[in-house]
Order: sequence, then C-alpha cells, then structure tokens
Amino acid sequence: MMRRLLSTVAVAGLLASGASAQAQESYDLQFQSSDNSGTAAFEIQQDWAEKVGEMSDGRINIEMVPVGSIVEYNETLDAVGSGILDGHITDSSYFTGKDAAFALIGNPVGAYSSPEELRSFFDDGGGTELYNEILAPYGVHFIGPAAQTAEAVPSKVPIDSVADLEGVKMRAPEGMVQSVFESAGASPVNLPQSEVFTSLDKGVISAADATTLATNHSMGLHDIAKHPIWPGFHSLPLNEVSINKETWDSMSEEDRELLDEAVEFYANDLAERIRARDEEVAEELRQRDDVTIHTWSEEEKKKFRQIAQEHWQGYAERSENAQKVFDALTEHLSNEGLL
Repeated sequence: MMRRLLSTVAVAGLLASGASAQAQESYDLQFQSSDNSGTAAFEIQQDWAEKVGEMSDGRINIEMVPVGSIVEYNETLDAVGSGILDGHITDSSYFTGKDAAFALIGNPVGAYSSPEELRSFFDDGGGTELYNEILAPYGVHFIGPAAQTAEAVPSKVPIDSVADLEGVKMRAPEGMVQSVFESAGASPVNLPQSEVFTSLDKGVISAADATTLATNHSMGLHDIAKHPIWPGFHSLPLNEVSINKETWDSMSEEDRELLDEAVEFYANDLAERIRARDEEVAEELRQRDDVTIHTWSEEEKKKFRQIAQEHWQGYAERSENAQKVFDALTEHLSNEGLL
C-alpha cells in the first residue's frame, strides 16, 4: 500500500503572538512485521501502533500487518524504500544478501545476552547513526532499536552440547546465524518463520532457531518439539523499527520526536513482557511430563560463542559497511567490558 499523506487544517485558536493556526499533517501508515499474527511479539507491536495513535491524538495512524501480508519477510526493506510499505518491524539480518553489514548489525551471534546490552550499542555506541548511514541508499530511516529476550531452540531431539548439533537438520535464517550453526556441525535450512511448525511436524527439520520461548510456545512448537533449549544464548537479533525516509523527512520535528519516544516505549514494553512471558512458559513446560527443557552449561555456551566470534571478522571483510559495523561494535563491547 502506498503511503497516504493527508493534509488537515488544525482547528485551534490564534497563538499568543497573533499568528494564525498552522496546518498539521496526519498520516495513515502501514507497517509489516516479521512476526506471525497471534504471536506475543505481534500483539505487542499492535499495542505499540495503538500507542502511537494515542500519543499523536490520532494524527499518526499505524496499521500493523503480520509477516507475508504484503511482501515476503526478506523483501520489506525494498518495499519500505519504494513506498509499497510505510515501515517495518523486523530482524535486520534478513537482508544480509544485500550487504554483509546487515548480518553484523542485525545479529552478531554471541555478542549480547540481554536486550539492554543490544540497545546500548545503538544508543551509546554510535549504532543508530551508523545504521542510518547504511540504510540511506535504500530510502529507509531507522527510528530505533528493540529486542526480545535471547532466542530459544525448539527441538525434537535432545541437544545439550555443541557436539550434539552434529548433523542436526535445523532451521536457521540466512546470514551469520546459519553460518555459525553450520560451523558448529548442524545442517542449516533456510525457512521463513511461518513454515517452522509445518517443517518440524513433517520432519523436514529436527530443530529450529526460531524466536523466544514464549513466541515459540504461542506458535504451538512445544507440542511437536519437546526438547527446547532455554535460556537462549546464541541469538539476540535486532528488532528494528524503520520507516520510509521520504515520510520521515516530511514529518515535523515534533512528530519525529514523538515516534522516537514511541519506539523507546515499544522497546521497553517488548523486553519486559517477553521476559515475563518466557518465565511463565518455562514454568508451564516444567510441569509437563512430555517436555524436557535443556539448559546448556557455561562451558558449552563458551564453545559456541568462540565459534560464532570467528565469523564476525569474516563478515567484516565482505563490505566497507560491514567493516564499519565491526569496528564500532567491537569498540563498544570492549569499552563495556563485554568483549
């Protein structure tokens, strides 16, 4: 759907200075999510869209649509830039095929253990400014970062170590996550999240790098994949909120600040609600006789992260943008004592 920009005359009294009331712009915008309808994450995104409407007194109306509604999950970057969509909330690493920088900025495997650590890179480590440099040629503006809790791994087979990954056919999104799992011995398959349930059910895959424990549960994955790995540690992707740059540039400074604040609200809400839901789901699964939660030891986590970090430099060498992300990220993590 093309962006619809509506001009309305603000009905207001004269300003104290005697100037006449000014026209305000109102926006009807359509954002596509990378999450399925009915998932916890998508519900939170719908709440965010409603919050934007409230904050703007109805001037900025955002319709959230689930993954695949308008274009495929890995096509939203071009769709937002061209105006087919007005914005998206998505995992940035889906666009790794366009530039290796999307892998490093979207999901540097093993870099973060919490949403707060991820957001710190963008808020304090120059990540937001750098990402907007990368997105500019695509006609897209990055409003701000969000993240869920670290992803779990729904699995039909017990996996308690790096060695147990050997030969396991598992869904992993294209890019660094897929490469790391391959290096760890698994056999990655590139599938959209919408096909994870069916693929597990039919035996096309035995495990999946899908999303958080709570979202996996809401998709019914634990009814067929009864050996989830949790808490997650391998993947904590950026959940970017971006908008068509032409639309962003047309907005007043007030509306831009409003959207900045709204995205910060969304990021806090997403992390808090998913974290609480993860704990609830974990307790529910512990009460089931047919499900076993597998928690990796610190030693095994370290082995996996060492494999993952070997890939950062490899991606950095693929493009100038990727090298910029690598340099900024490693500097920030070093300054924070996380590298």
